[in-house]
Amino acid sequence: MRAAAGWCAALVALAAGAMASGAEAHVIVQPTEAPADSYAQITFVVPHGCAGSATIALRLRVPEGVLSAKPQMKPGWSVEIKTKDLAQPVAGPHGHSISKAVEEIIWRGGPLPDDLFDSFGLIVRLPDRPGQRLAFPVVQECEHGVANWTEVPAEGRKAEYPAPAVRLKAGAH
Repeated sequence: MRAAAGWCAALVALAAGAMASGAEAHVIVQPTEAPADSYAQITFVVPHGCAGSATIALRLRVPEGVLSAKPQMKPGWSVEIKTKDLAQPVAGPHGHSISKAVEEIIWRGGPLPDDLFDSFGLIVRLPDRPGQRLAFPVVQECEHGVANWTEVPAEGRKAEYPAPAVRLKAGAH
């Protein structure tokens, strides 16, 4: 019972932290920093629907340079992975050549009610670009309406509908 209470408290703290940081208005990503040239598990948190309407789909655009993206399966949701051909194959891990990259991931299902939150996870291979911010534009489709979290503001600027972003930090090689 005590472990369950601790888990619930941690979940409430995560949600409250997201709300307190101003994230109540948009889809957020955790963590916001990750080592460049590494694999990372990142999570996109959807804290609400669209003007009271439940979320029924989340479309996430994978940024250029991310050559591998594997979405988390979620009960009650289907997952579609759209790929694109690369102009030229690139060297991948373990000596393999990569000729396709994930372009978009779409979760459909739910519905996720407006008064609840949920998270959508990915495992990605991040490019070797320390200091760069990788924006993951997200379109949140609801039963009534759409929210486009796709704006990529200039450094130091704020956006009204910001795309979630991960800053690449120097790796620990």
